[in-house]
Amino acid sequence: MKQLTARGKTVEEAIQSALQQLRVSMEEVDVTIIDEGSAGFLKLFGVKPAVVRVEVKQTDSVQAANEYLQNVIRHLHPDAVVEMTSRKKKHVSFAISGDDIGMLIGKRGQTLNALEQLVEQFLHQQKAYHFTVTVDAEGYRSKRRETLEMLAVQAASKALALQKAIPLDPMPASERKIIHAVIQKQKGVDTDSKGKEPNRYIVIQPERKKSWQ
Repeated sequence: MKQLTARGKTVEEAIQSALQQLRVSMEEVDVTIIDEGSAGFLKLFGVKPAVVRVEVKQTDSVQAANEYLQNVIRHLHPDAVVEMTSRKKKHVSFAISGDDIGMLIGKRGQTLNALEQLVEQFLHQQKAYHFTVTVDAEGYRSKRRETLEMLAVQAASKALALQKAIPLDPMPASERKIIHAVIQKQKGVDTDSKGKEPNRYIVIQPERKKSWQ
């Protein structure tokens, strides 16, 4: 929490000095008066400056992110509702509900993925670097997981049948993680990630045989 001790001829002057140095408004701080000061005798002898401690109020980064996402969604779909559905130490989840919100999902969840990136960037700006974010709508994430798990199994079977590497379409890290997890349970195949974000993709290939000497 940012804080500053400032002095001035009056309490008001000391507070204004602190606000200017911290570059914040009065509404964003808590003020503690340490010494009201004294004008002294004939304003010449025994003059004491006023001393205040000004602390910037600590904001709840996750709640601020919730309000930020609500504002973004309000511009995209005024009738949609955003709810924080889960808040853990390192992860926060949001759900969007409403009528005709397919546009907020996008093709293969691209709009939801973009919203997740926006919220994570906002949290990073709030110095909440450790948070990951999930934004869901109409249960899309669970349906997408089922689709990805089926895709992984089918691609693994194809890789084994053809004895060749099968590249998948680019997908975000959260979806690649699902593919990797499924393939780890499949015999005879493994995965490799190629490319750079946001076009990083997975290749499913026959497992390389170990050579023994």
